[in-house]
Amino acid sequence: MSDGPSLVWFRDDLRVADHPALHTAVERGEQIVCVYILDESSPGIRPLGGASKWWLHHSLAALAGELDALGLTLTLRSGAATDVVAELCAETQAGAVFWNRRYGLAEREIDSGIKSSLKAQGIEARSFQASVLFEPWTLQTGQGQPYRVFTPFWKACLGAPAPRPPLPAPTKAVTAALATGSGAHSTDTARTARPSTSANPAAVPAELPTDRLDSWGLLPTAPDWAAGLREAWVPGEAAAHAQLATFVAHGLGDYTSDRDLPAHDVTSRMSPRLRFGEISPFQLWHGLKGPSAARTVQPGGSAAFLREVGWREFAYHLLYHFPEITTENMRPAFNAFPWSEPEPATLELWQQGRTGVALVDAGMRELWKTGVMHNRVRMVAASFLVKNLLIDWRVGEAWFWDTLVDADQASNAMNWQWVAGSGVDAAPYFRVFNPALQAAKFDPESEYITTYVPEYGTPAYPEPMVDLGESRKRALDAYETIRGS
Repeated sequence: MSDGPSLVWFRDDLRVADHPALHTAVERGEQIVCVYILDESSPGIRPLGGASKWWLHHSLAALAGELDALGLTLTLRSGAATDVVAELCAETQAGAVFWNRRYGLAEREIDSGIKSSLKAQGIEARSFQASVLFEPWTLQTGQGQPYRVFTPFWKACLGAPAPRPPLPAPTKAVTAALATGSGAHSTDTARTARPSTSANPAAVPAELPTDRLDSWGLLPTAPDWAAGLREAWVPGEAAAHAQLATFVAHGLGDYTSDRDLPAHDVTSRMSPRLRFGEISPFQLWHGLKGPSAARTVQPGGSAAFLREVGWREFAYHLLYHFPEITTENMRPAFNAFPWSEPEPATLELWQQGRTGVALVDAGMRELWKTGVMHNRVRMVAASFLVKNLLIDWRVGEAWFWDTLVDADQASNAMNWQWVAGSGVDAAPYFRVFNPALQAAKFDPESEYITTYVPEYGTPAYPEPMVDLGESRKRALDAYETIRGS
């Protein structure tokens, strides 16, 4: 193997702590070249939605700052990952390329092809577990099959060897030994070249070209609809850990009892942090359990929250074993389900939160303003679309993909199929969330509703676009047509 520089390829892991690929590059002892590739052209890669692009822009800017503090720079490139990695290896004479694993089929095929090509050239290529606590291929049923039901899956997780402790962030003293340059970075000027930070300057061109972050057009401009996102969020690794500390101090104690109450601020707000890897599931696991805790999750808020982390693990387990989950019904009988063709005006009422169904409208407006929606309300809003309006779950999934800052190919699809009844471990087809009853139970004083629907209870608020009872009956009749399949 060559002793040239180490190329660290950042993807959904925009952090410096508990980053196995970066950690391995530091241990290897050669110069480190850090890169993020905006890949919207490789086959099978789904471009990010608008809200996720907003988050990515700011998270990359934060990552560049974290790396700069370590004496490293972040190079930005766009294009098909296979081509860009090959170009960078040629430009830098890289001796090794390290990355953390992805689990979608298209991503795995890209990574496998790159790894094979690099090894054929004598370049070390290694990938690492960093985004899930349990690798999907390590957990099987007693029959040697992938899990399709969450409860036994999570039981298997809790019975498996405990997740490894998080890796420490590199220190400036360690990385400084690898660098002689300024470590300066520029993500908001013209496409530029940066000073080499190599301990062996001859190994890498003195000026390594990088895209400027602004040139990627990730931020909305005409119009700028992101004011609510800026008010609600500060992306980045430091902010992720600050949010976790706030949750542990002020939300975890009431998490079990209050997490279904959307007006109560007890949710962790970790979902976009996990989506972009600003924090790792290993950091969550050990941060909530303590470094010396037994592998069995402790009772109380920690257990309830880590079970939600387990639901995310389950989504990636399904994505790995059943990659078609993102676009196809997991239960083939649903291929014959009589979905209604959505009229643009009808769909727009749901998207804009103007259905006349208060809890649904509040959730959809929260989504548009903040880029997230309370989990209980997500289920209600999704159920209203697929069951009360009989609109295909993929239509709703596409809207969430564009508007959620935590849009995740595994969780987004799995959760929509769960609500629709078309997925594994799905909600029973006869379960149709009644938004009025859900509001009475979980938002009895209408605090959440009036936060996002201030005209609720006034003559300005419209009547429901459909009768909840009649539309529920239509849904049950439609589901009955495929019951025997």
